[in-house]
Amino acid sequence: MRFISEEESAALVDHALAFEAAREALIAAVAPGTTLFPAVLGHGSEPTNRFSIKSGSTADYAGLKVGSFWPGNPDRGLPRHNSVILLFDQAVGRVDTVIEAGRVNAYRTAAADAVAASVLARPDSAVLAVFGAGNQAEFECAALARVLPIRTVLVVARDAAKVAGFAERLRRQGAAVEVWAADPQEACRAADVIVTATPARAPLFEADWVRPGTHVAAMGADAKGKQELPPALLERAALYCDLPEQSRTIGEFQHAPAAAELRAIGAVLGSGQGGRNAGRTDPEAITVFDSSGIALQDLTIARAILAKAGGRG
Repeated sequence: MRFISEEESAALVDHALAFEAAREALIAAVAPGTTLFPAVLGHGSEPTNRFSIKSGSTADYAGLKVGSFWPGNPDRGLPRHNSVILLFDQAVGRVDTVIEAGRVNAYRTAAADAVAASVLARPDSAVLAVFGAGNQAEFECAALARVLPIRTVLVVARDAAKVAGFAERLRRQGAAVEVWAADPQEACRAADVIVTATPARAPLFEADWVRPGTHVAAMGADAKGKQELPPALLERAALYCDLPEQSRTIGEFQHAPAAAELRAIGAVLGSGQGGRNAGRTDPEAITVFDSSGIALQDLTIARAILAKAGGRG
């Protein structure tokens, strides 16, 4: 069995590797022979300590990811989020590879939003509004700045100290942008792209604050009851997601109209230009991408990390 520690995987991952792995995963999600199993949501002995298990298989690989959220960890000098990816030897059913992937998970999650934005956001998008200023929000902004000409980031957050250090954290990830604190209405009205990276259970802004032509990426909803976007926005936007049935159950689109059409982003990525599954075709359209997270994202990035580690000997 191969084992890659947190320190090793963190040294091997980067935004470019994560983007290609996420693109591969999202296309594979709609391919024949792929199965994505329902997410298992659980908690530890303390109900506030939560974990999820996401699993899947393709014709070539199978495995699962266990992600945990222990909110008291910062008091111990540890991150709240942790992640472990398991790849199976399909010939004999044993675990072939174990990868500790806490930092990898931040790249992986941001990469899915960047892949979607590359086909759904206007190519001239220059102003990004982000709700949240935590660790994941930082990775989201850096990933999006790689695929769009982002010059300004407007941060909506309760903790002013986090906003103060946000620009420097983005620079360390290669994103040279201006960063300003903003209130929700100001941020939405100015934004070409809006990202929500919070644990919210109620809308973060009003639907009529969002301009025509805006792309919205919602990644915080991953359990029943979570919500970041106003339902009125979902009534007038084109809706895309990583996995429609999961988005309806635990993602942002549990709050979408029952009759709304949910498009899998993998169908857009694999369809080429034009046709029913094309991405943005109208510069005035509002597009929404809901990323509730699928196991194939973890499995493809694990395989990419293994390949890179093997290349380094």
